[in-house]
Amino acid sequence: MSEIIKIVKISGTAVPMRGNEIDTDRIIPARYLKEVTFARMGDYPFFDERYSSDGKKKDHPFNDPEYGGASVLFVNKNFGCGSSREHAPQALNRFGIKVIVGESFAAIFAGNCTMMGLPTVTVSEKEIQQLMKSVEENPKTEYAIDLDSKTLTYGNVKMAIDLPETYRTALTAGSWDSTALLRANLDQVKKTAAKLPYISNFAG
Repeated sequence: MSEIIKIVKISGTAVPMRGNEIDTDRIIPARYLKEVTFARMGDYPFFDERYSSDGKKKDHPFNDPEYGGASVLFVNKNFGCGSSREHAPQALNRFGIKVIVGESFAAIFAGNCTMMGLPTVTVSEKEIQQLMKSVEENPKTEYAIDLDSKTLTYGNVKMAIDLPETYRTALTAGSWDSTALLRANLDQVKKTAAKLPYISNFAG
């Protein structure tokens, strides 16, 4: 039976991704949408920006060993705009990203992230610049995000974060994972299903 996972606190080092309007086609190139499962999505985020046509690595934050193992992603305005492909948050999450902090997010992208337990939280433009500068100056800096207190802390710095209350509640209560929620209430699901006429072929 699937366990209900409550997402309240996330911590780790970070990787900065500068630039506004970074769309889902950049996050995950369209040709990788043909894969039957999400299993290998972690290999593909920003693939065309990270590798040349002959497979050589380019200069890119996701290729920089200084940011290796980062679980926090810092971004700018309207991150995740473009098509609604859920492969984009899947690729980032499977790469190792557990929370995204930015100035703003495309609504569908943020919703897709929440439905898979990947929080997208916002701070001001001044604060994201401060965060990006801090990690660029010291990639070993540890950041802690607390969805209960709606804060982000690192060193002696604490700043407020924001996200829609429906998203915050879903993450902290564990209801973001609809499959786990159904499994946890399987007896009730079965009772409800038994009352549905199309389950019993409209008999009785």
